[in-house]
Amino acid sequence: QVQLVESGGGLVQAGGSLRLSCAASGVIFSISVMDWYRQAPGKQREWVALMTGSGGTSYADSVKGRFTISRDNAKNTVYLQMNSLKPEDTGVYYCYVRSRSVWGQGTQVTVST
Repeated sequence: QVQLVESGGGLVQAGGSLRLSCAASGVIFSISVMDWYRQAPGKQREWVALMTGSGGTSYADSVKGRFTISRDNAKNTVYLQMNSLKPEDTGVYYCYVRSRSVWGQGTQVTVST
């Protein structure tokens, strides 16, 4: 059974930083493409970033240069380092494992002005 558990969300002032974590189980993590998505209130879920098993990365234009995705295969964990946060980054952040089409439960990020 595949399970993803996110953590690290919270309330931060604009310009601040947070690091999200997503711990995976039940999947061969080292070869899995892992994605981060987010969903703002009243909006559709949008893709934020991905990382392949070999370390390739890609980012949405809205977060490029501010967010960094990374992974620790020994810990079966993917991270999202978020810097220079803006109020428009507010939302619930989810991780997703493509090979099994499984979502985590999400973690709330709120950026205040």
